[in-house]
Amino acid sequence: LLRKLNPRNFIEFSSPVTLGFALASLLVLALHRLTGGASTRALFAVYRSPLSDPLFYPRLLLHVLGHSGFSHYAANMGLLLVLGPPAEKRFGSRAFLLFIALTALVTGAFHLLLSPQGMALGASGVVFMLILLSAASGRETGKLPLTLLLVAAIYLGREIADGLFRKDGISQLIHVIGGLCGALIGLVYGRKRQ
Repeated sequence: LLRKLNPRNFIEFSSPVTLGFALASLLVLALHRLTGGASTRALFAVYRSPLSDPLFYPRLLLHVLGHSGFSHYAANMGLLLVLGPPAEKRFGSRAFLLFIALTALVTGAFHLLLSPQGMALGASGVVFMLILLSAASGRETGKLPLTLLLVAAIYLGREIADGLFRKDGISQLIHVIGGLCGALIGLVYGRKRQ
């Protein structure tokens, strides 16, 4: 009877990077709460600091794990848990982890270059990467898929407009850069796979 009730008989654990990312982000959020945000400021947010600061470099990658609260976490993880498994299955866990790390590094660097006074954290750049990666990787020919162009116009157009006309504390820059990373990864990596 216990063998029949084993969760592995009912639940598939097929997306280790996606699940690991969601769990790591949840643990970072718990640590954020326990330390009153000190752990997030120290390691899980990207902001301008001296290059001699030894934590400057890990923050360039780890800022995608930090979230300001549960609603911020839930919004990002809801989309990550929907979009991540198909991408991880299509490209493989190793490549998918590389895509996340590359997006984290690029969005962190662009934030420092273009918004040096602020602090950025959260997985929204990775989520936007996944949205456009999904649209870009569906192509079968050497042509640009119409879905990619429509998704880019809708999602990135909204983020650019919000960035120009709204001041809401959300880094639309990271959304746009993350989306561009996804489009480029999908177009380049998709070409290599054909």
